[in-house]
Parts: sequence; C-alpha cells; structure tokens
Amino acid sequence: MKAARWVTQLDPGLRELRAMTVAMVAVLATYGSALLVEHAADLRVDVVIQAVVLAMTLARTLRGADYWNLALAFVVVPAVAAGTNELNSLFAGDHVTADVLFVAVVAASIAIRRFGARATKIGSLTVLPLVSILVLPGPSARSDDHSLWVALFALIACGWVTATLMIAGRLGFVERVRALPWRSDAPSAKSASRIPASTRMALQMSAALTAAFVIGRVFYAGHWTWVVLTAFIVCSGARGRGDVIHKGLLRALGAALGTVVATEIAGLMGRDDPMSIVIIFAVLALATWLRTRSYAYWAVCVTSVLSLLYGYYGETGTDLLRTRLIEILIGSALGITASWLILPVKTNQVLRRRVADALERLSQFLGPPDWFDAEELARRQARFDTSVGLVRQLAGPLEAQRALAMRLRGKARHADAIDAVRQCVRPVRVLVKCQEARPELRTDPELTQLRAQVSANVTALRRAIGRQPGPAYTPVETAVRSKAASSLVDIDAALGELAEVFVPVRETVPS
Repeated sequence: MKAARWVTQLDPGLRELRAMTVAMVAVLATYGSALLVEHAADLRVDVVIQAVVLAMTLARTLRGADYWNLALAFVVVPAVAAGTNELNSLFAGDHVTADVLFVAVVAASIAIRRFGARATKIGSLTVLPLVSILVLPGPSARSDDHSLWVALFALIACGWVTATLMIAGRLGFVERVRALPWRSDAPSAKSASRIPASTRMALQMSAALTAAFVIGRVFYAGHWTWVVLTAFIVCSGARGRGDVIHKGLLRALGAALGTVVATEIAGLMGRDDPMSIVIIFAVLALATWLRTRSYAYWAVCVTSVLSLLYGYYGETGTDLLRTRLIEILIGSALGITASWLILPVKTNQVLRRRVADALERLSQFLGPPDWFDAEELARRQARFDTSVGLVRQLAGPLEAQRALAMRLRGKARHADAIDAVRQCVRPVRVLVKCQEARPELRTDPELTQLRAQVSANVTALRRAIGRQPGPAYTPVETAVRSKAASSLVDIDAALGELAEVFVPVRETVPS
C-alpha cells in the first residue's frame, strides 16, 4: 500500500508510467527485431545498439505527435541515420571533417526552429541518429556496413514506435494520435531582440561542441565522446541561462552518481554478462518514467546505462571511472559557459513568451466562432495543452529559484506563473466535456457573457505581458450555477494569479 501511494504521489494518474510502458514495449520490440536481422545478415552489434537508442529517443520525441510528425519520422530518421554511418566512418579517419560536419548539422537542426513547430520537429528528429553514434562503446565501435542497413534499422525503430503509440492511443492507454493539418505551428510572440532565440541556441551549441571536440580529441582521444555527449545534453533544449545551469548541475551530479554505481556493478558482472542487458533495460524504463519528475533521475539512470554498456564490452576500472567523471564535469562546464556567455537568453524572458503563447491558445479556445463545435473545440484544447507543456518545461530552474528565495526570505514569483497556467488545464478539459454532454449550453446567455468576460481578461493579460497599453485585468463576478460556469471562474482565478506575477499592482486595479 505504501509503495502504491508513493507511486501515485510521484506520478498522479500514472500518466508517465503508462507512457514508459509504451516506450519500453517499442524498445524491446526494436531490440528483438534488430537482433534477428543482425544475426541473419552477420552485421556488427553496433547497429542493434543504435536501433535501441533511436527507439528510446523516438518514443519520447513522438509522444503526443500527430500523423504528420509520425510520417516525418519515417522520412527524416532513416535518411539521417544512413548519413551518420558515413560520418561514423570519418570519425576514425578524417575526424576533423567529421567533427565539423557533426557541429554544423546539430547547429542547423536548432536554427530551423525559428520556422515553426514542424521545422522544430524535423530538427529534433534529425539530431537523434547523430546522438546515437556518440553512445557506441569505444572509438573502434563504428559501423562499416552499408548505409542501407543502418537506414533499415532506423525504419525498424520508427515502425515499432509508431505502431505502439497508435495502438496504445486507440486503446486509451496514452494520448491518442491526432490528425492535425500540416500548418499547426504554435504561436510565437515576436521578440524585441534582433537575433531569434533559436539562432542564439545554435551558436551556443556550436561553441560548446567545438570546444568539447577539441578538448576530447587532444586530452581524451580514447573516449572523446563523453565530453561531446555531455556538452550536447547540457546545451540541448536550453531554455535560458537558469535552465542550462540547472540542467548542467543536475547532469554533473547525477552522472557522477550513476557512473560510480554502475561502474561498480559492471565490474562485478564482467564482460558479456547477459545480466547487464537485463539491468540496462530496467534502468532505461526507470529513466523514462522519472524524467519528467526531475532531470536528476534521468541523468543518474542514463549515465548508469552507458557505464553498464561500456562494462559489458569490458571497459571497467578505477582509472576509467576517474576519466569518465572528469570528462562529464568538463562537458557540463562547457555547456554552461557557452549558454551564459554567447548571446545569453534569460529564463524569465522565455517564460514571458511561453505564457503569452499559452494565453493566445486559451484565447482561441474561448473565442468564436466555433466554440460549441465539438471537433474544433477538441483541437483547440489539444493546442492549449501543447502550449502548457512548453511552459512546464521551465519549471525546474524556476521552482529551484523559488525554493531558494523562500529559504532566504526573498521573493521569486515566476514559478507561480507556471502553477497558474497549469491550473487552467483541468477547467479547459471540463468545458470540453460539458459541451459534449450538454449541447444546450450554446444558447445559455449567462454562460456566453461569462465566457466573453474571461476571454477579455485573457486579452488584457496578453497585452500586459507584452507591455502594451490596454484595459486592465478585472476579476469576474458571477453566481456559479453550472459546472461549465464554475470552470470559467476557475480559469479567471488562475488569470488573477498571473496578473499578480506579470502586472504591476497599480495596473491590476480597474480605474
């Protein structure tokens, strides 16, 4: 009972546990299929490892995806995977050219985010095969097989991930795959800066990876990938200076702990011990489940997996452990330094933009002309949920900042904004269910008026966050008569909390 209570507290609704189950089914199916093909074609086991890594990362990247994104995966991932086969060969020969190409492709995959959500997804899919070659054990663990074989294994991973996501979605086990139009890009507020955030992040990643390649090649030629991989992870998806230092510290501490524990376990089991494979998959499942709870869990588990994998191939020992820890620290430092010194992006600025985007989606949800069209309302809810997910990505550093401020008796309100946006999710879903159950609500004049008032407050907050003049937020006053009306009041209460964070006190009081 205590264990069950702990699990439900850690993962309310068991949403992440269900997602982990689906991901591991795809991973294990990919592993089995890839192993059969590898034995039949007498290939190197490296391609199996790459297929498993691709399945693991794809299961997360495509979570909540629509049919267009699933189709993109089948096009982008095999094509890039085939290219990485050639790149992997260059790493052992003309490594300077390979290093430059690696940095250029990763930077380009980040820079194209400025063109919208579809371009962002293409960039995310592009980088997955590149990262997969960094986890292969040892500098000699490169694939000399034909690129078509590598593309085939990528297709196997895409196929199993897509199949499990679609089947689990239809069974109601996880979020169902949606059929959205191609142009479903999330709104983005225009930045006052002349340099887009995606360009800044691309430059930061380029600098961090370049420095990691140089240091790795010069000082740690046998295991240069550890520095590069750590620098990539710390800079990847950095959402401002606060986020990158938060992720960097968790990565360094978690990786150190995971490396020490896993290296000791690998040393006990020895080379080619099948039990290592069992433990690797178990730790992968744990990492997938706990990642959204804290990045520290992910860092511990993934680094443990890498250490166990290297141990399976016979690379163990105190000297190797010390080298690995040093390289992890160097990679983390490089990622943090690049993000802080090269065209830095403030986390609070990112929060303002993402909250404004979420409010725009909320305004579209509440606004005319088809608010009582069930299909359209469901699409608007899905888009709002997506924008809330982007806001929640900033929770880690801002919640840590709030906890530190509370200890020091200071003020740090930006984490409260994330809580307020989250509070809108449930009433939005209730409104969708009310519309489905009671079509007569479309003719209720009081509900229509209340919806218009809440929508006006959303617009007022969007203007305030963008520092534009306009009417102030005014709390709604109504006698709640229905569940739908109560949900609108709950949304307005959350808007009031956002006003306390982003709007000066004098502007929250109507004149």
